[in-house]
Amino acid sequence: MKTFLILLFIPLLTTSSLLAYDSMYEKTPVGKIKVLELPARLALEANSDYSYFDADNGLFRKLFRFISSNDVSMTTPVEADIKPGKMRFFVGKKDMNKNLQSSNSVKVTSMPARMVVSIGIRGGYSEKSFNSNQSKLIEWFAKNKKYEQDGPAYGVYWNGPFVPGFFKRSEVHIPIRTRKKDSQKKIK
Repeated sequence: MKTFLILLFIPLLTTSSLLAYDSMYEKTPVGKIKVLELPARLALEANSDYSYFDADNGLFRKLFRFISSNDVSMTTPVEADIKPGKMRFFVGKKDMNKNLQSSNSVKVTSMPARMVVSIGIRGGYSEKSFNSNQSKLIEWFAKNKKYEQDGPAYGVYWNGPFVPGFFKRSEVHIPIRTRKKDSQKKIK
């Protein structure tokens, strides 16, 4: 049995290192909640009229076609707004000098640096997991009155579709800002 498991995992480990992508920022450890300062970045964004979880991977296909036709390298993570559905790929350092233009299905947009609260997740990418972890972040605000929400929660996905669900890593982020002193007094 040990030999079987070793033979099963060797190809997974070797192909995952061969398919390593540039990371735009570090992963949040599984089960941990952290405040992160995300860097400014150039995003490639596809939209849907439906919820992200109802978009049936059409967003991924639009973005993948765009990066393939423009010879842009894949980076991690991929970010997704939930309602309405949006998915963002990011342009890595080696492709920043390319003259990328928006198309009918993909918008090229600059995203400013921002502060978020993040929770790290292991397991399949599902609406149930997203909602459960978003609730944990909302509870976090009650204990951390220094911060207030500054935008809707969104998903952060680190692995591609061929990674088995139990190996997948994701996060939920909520944009935040430091609460003004007057606002902190009112809450107490």
